[in-house]
Amino acid sequence: MNKVIGVFDSGIGGLTIATAIRNAFPELEVRFVNDVEHVPYGTKTKEEILALSYPILKKLQDDGCDVIVVACNTVSTTAIVELRQKLSIPLIALEPMVKPAAALTKTKTIAVCATPATLASKRYSDLKLEFAQGVKVVEPNCANWAELIEKNSLGQKQIADTVESILKAGADVIVLGCTHYHWIEQDIKKAAGDKVTVIQPEQAIVRRLKQVLEQLA
Repeated sequence: MNKVIGVFDSGIGGLTIATAIRNAFPELEVRFVNDVEHVPYGTKTKEEILALSYPILKKLQDDGCDVIVVACNTVSTTAIVELRQKLSIPLIALEPMVKPAAALTKTKTIAVCATPATLASKRYSDLKLEFAQGVKVVEPNCANWAELIEKNSLGQKQIADTVESILKAGADVIVLGCTHYHWIEQDIKKAAGDKVTVIQPEQAIVRRLKQVLEQLA
């Protein structure tokens, strides 16, 4: 019997992760759920994020999912420890790709585009401490991006202005630390130009899921 994979995000961002998983594992059943009533999560407190996300993940578990991909950097960086304690199936967490970005940069400057909750989380702070020693980390204000992307109203100028500030700071790697931003990846790449690398975790999550499924086999 094929495994069932749950994919959860606050909004539409996680659809890109669900699609990547379906493309990589066509034999799996992938169930995508989001929380349209409470999106975005990025400006909420840890307590609010945990209270909103736990019942949804618990239902995915109760409905027969074998693994859940938490396709929301905000939930993963703020509440994944507590969620893993409360649930009995593997949770695969997304978090900003600080480690690969720090390894890629030649200018020793990277930019992390993420929600306020992600940027304020202890997990994100730990990632910088562990992997970005000697690397300048630029954190542009993307506070309203998820909400605007959800409404399909994030303008090209706002994207271009943000990218310009990143380039002025000297960054040559941009980390998309929110799955909502995957929807505007091409716009960011276009604004950034060929000398800047834009990274996001879809394929890393596919590889991690493969490992987890092999462990469950």
